[in-house]
Amino acid sequence: MPRIPLVDLAAAYARHRDAIDAAIRSVVDDTRFILGRDVGEFESAFADFCGTSHAIGVSSGTAAIP
Repeated sequence: MPRIPLVDLAAAYARHRDAIDAAIRSVVDDTRFILGRDVGEFESAFADFCGTSHAIGVSSGTAAIP
């Protein structure tokens, strides 16, 4: 049976390392992990991506279950 390669997370991270690290630093420096500016920006961008007017970020998949 042929092997199906999985996603190479190390390679993906290496390609985007600077942007990922800068985003993490921004959140940590802001010290607002809950309801911070970045969460609101993500929710707006994700709502636009999905073609809807609202999106709400939650802490886990369990929290997302109504």
